[in-house]
Amino acid sequence: MRAPKAKKPKPIPNKANPKKYFTEAGGLYSLSHHLVNNGANTIINNDVHILDGCIIGKKGFGFFPNKKKNFRYPHIGIVIINDYAEIGCGSTIDRGSMSNTVIGKNTYLDNQIHVAHNNKIGDNCIVAGQVGFAGSSIIGNNVMIGGQAGISGHLKVGNHVQIAGGSGVIKSIPDNSRVMGYPAKDLKSFIKENK
Repeated sequence: MRAPKAKKPKPIPNKANPKKYFTEAGGLYSLSHHLVNNGANTIINNDVHILDGCIIGKKGFGFFPNKKKNFRYPHIGIVIINDYAEIGCGSTIDRGSMSNTVIGKNTYLDNQIHVAHNNKIGDNCIVAGQVGFAGSSIIGNNVMIGGQAGISGHLKVGNHVQIAGGSGVIKSIPDNSRVMGYPAKDLKSFIKENK
């Protein structure tokens, strides 16, 4: 089943606030600079702030390897950014390949975040700068991730999880966990082992 192809939101100026725009669907979002590039495969909901230099809705990084030539596989999903989210400067959010890439309600992404195809980031998450999400992971609600952490693909990070900066998450993390290190492990264990 193919994901619906989203129409590119046409910015319709808002006379009350020249930095805010209405989409054709009626959603209100804010672009802080003209260098933001939203692909035709993006749905931006109400009161979303997208800061300078973001690339949103372009195809992700996926190939069928071949010795003579690599073949890019199709990306037919879209990006959905839910209400009150903020996307920091220079961030990239790839459209889904076989499903959608979703940024949850009231989720804040700092500068230079990369969100690969098919990721689903929950509501009320806070992600610090230079975090990278490999494809097809599910991040729960109320998750906090410190700067320069890496989240491997095809994982599930539970609700109310805290991931320390610089951590490498290579396996799923249950709800209410606090992790640190590479590979990311329980915070108390990490501190005990690294005294």
